[in-house]
Amino acid sequence: MYTGLNNQKALFSESRLTQLKWLQCMLFSITLCAMSVVHSSDTITLPAPHLVSDFSVEQGIYERRSVREFSNKPLSLAEVSQLLWSAQGTTDNKGHRAAPSAGALYPLVLYLVVGNVTGLEPGVYQYSSDGHKIHRVKEGDRRAELAEAALQQDWMEESAALLVFSAIEKKTSWKYGQRGIRYIHIEVGHSAQNVFLQAQSLGLSAAVVGAFDDSRVKTVLNLPAAEQALYMMPVGRSEMEKY
Repeated sequence: MYTGLNNQKALFSESRLTQLKWLQCMLFSITLCAMSVVHSSDTITLPAPHLVSDFSVEQGIYERRSVREFSNKPLSLAEVSQLLWSAQGTTDNKGHRAAPSAGALYPLVLYLVVGNVTGLEPGVYQYSSDGHKIHRVKEGDRRAELAEAALQQDWMEESAALLVFSAIEKKTSWKYGQRGIRYIHIEVGHSAQNVFLQAQSLGLSAAVVGAFDDSRVKTVLNLPAAEQALYMMPVGRSEMEKY
């Protein structure tokens, strides 16, 4: 009887410890989420994304190519809106996003580097899926700086804009440990493919860049200490218009 009582106390203590650990992890995750939200007076609500088109997924998959030659024609705000939504936009009232994420933890942070977009001043903007908005976090055209940081890939400067994916690794690793880093790398691939297919649907061209100086990109974008740059996607109009 005495032994049974001790066992019950031990189980209660272990259960209580597990609950406390879970609460600590949740609070830590909420804190990291708050870190990724930018509050700025330079906030722009984007046009609502279109959910229906006459362009099939199959056609997008078949025609998708990496294109590294762009014209000097601008992107429209509506096109930028659609690209950002395809990468990280919300798709229901529960906050689920366009690309899958391990545990629905969404560690990715998405930036729009504007060079030639009608209605937007050149600069670096952070995308917020909550409300489908962008917040300007840095002024000025940064395309040339990012091209230099990407081992002098000068063709990147010709794109109208770049999408840059970064991640707050601890938003996933607190739950999944070191394995969570792999999940993040998988997730950015999901998002990038969405952008490729959306660009194809809009008649735009894009490519992906993974070779760059991490610290230099971090400096150019003014990334917080907790964020790591993962992927860049120059987007624009091809020299040969598709549609």
